[in-house]
Amino acid sequence: MSEKNDGANRDATKRSARERLLVERERQKTRDKRRRTLVVAAAVVGVLGLATVVGVIAANTGKSGSAKAGPVVAPSGATGKDALAIQAGKPEAKSSLTVWEDFRCPSCKFFEDNYRDVIHDLEAKGLLKVDYHLVTLIDRRMGGSGSLKAANAAACAQDAGKFTEYHDLLFQNQPQEIDDAFGKNAKLLELAGKVDGLDTPEFRSCVEDGTHNSWVAKSDTAFTTGGFRGTPTVLLNGKDILSDQANQVTPQKLKEQVEAAAKGSGGADAGTGAEKASPSATPGSGAKAADKGGDKAAAKASPSASRTGSGGSSSGGSSNRSTAGTSGGSSSGSSED
Repeated sequence: MSEKNDGANRDATKRSARERLLVERERQKTRDKRRRTLVVAAAVVGVLGLATVVGVIAANTGKSGSAKAGPVVAPSGATGKDALAIQAGKPEAKSSLTVWEDFRCPSCKFFEDNYRDVIHDLEAKGLLKVDYHLVTLIDRRMGGSGSLKAANAAACAQDAGKFTEYHDLLFQNQPQEIDDAFGKNAKLLELAGKVDGLDTPEFRSCVEDGTHNSWVAKSDTAFTTGGFRGTPTVLLNGKDILSDQANQVTPQKLKEQVEAAAKGSGGADAGTGAEKASPSATPGSGAKAADKGGDKAAAKASPSASRTGSGGSSSGGSSNRSTAGTSGGSSSGSSED
């Protein structure tokens, strides 16, 4: 009898162990199924998240690039290589200034605010012509479309014969670098209303249609591939006037060098003088000492200039800037914003 009871107990114990094993297996299956569900859900969320990021990147790329891709339409009177420069001043002027600028760039505004009067005075006297090349560096660095749209609007102003007035007005009303106010056509049209005779149906259509967007994009590409390191990049007769922080060309020195070149006195940057000048020589060494205010202005213009971080040789920009191609990728001589 005792043996039967022992056998029954052993059978019961085995059944209990099998039942516990089955229960545990079912629990494990449930856990595995839940784990697989979570993994799949996480993968889906990850893919959706990646798609969202890609979408944002694509959207930002679209905003900072050519908003409306189309044919390259150069503004009226554009000059230089590939017609990428807008020229101010008299074409026969002996001295040439090449300026690469971004309407959102704070350092470009600083340069304009400090050199504008001297440049315009020299232009009015027929001593200096200026080739403006428009860049979208800040759009690329910070997102937005203000650099592009402001440049397009400036090109539209060139079509209307009002480039200089509108160009100056844009810099005088430049928003904070992080504020993409120029990305709104309404703001650009509002400013156009302050330039006599500019706010016309033709100008509005040009701005709103982005007529010169592709032209601006081509100019920006020329800047990037040209090896320029930042904005503003300013070349006087092919020589960078801001790169040498110890001997920068101040507004006063600029005036003296251009006047000296006009008189044929061989200013440091006149004609082939730029090629002969020693790299360490002070530009315009034959000119009078610059006023202290001008020296301070040029010194301040350097530290905040926007940089592309690229190197290489200059593209020269325009046909009357052939010496720029030998400047060895001249820098703006400034640190990045």
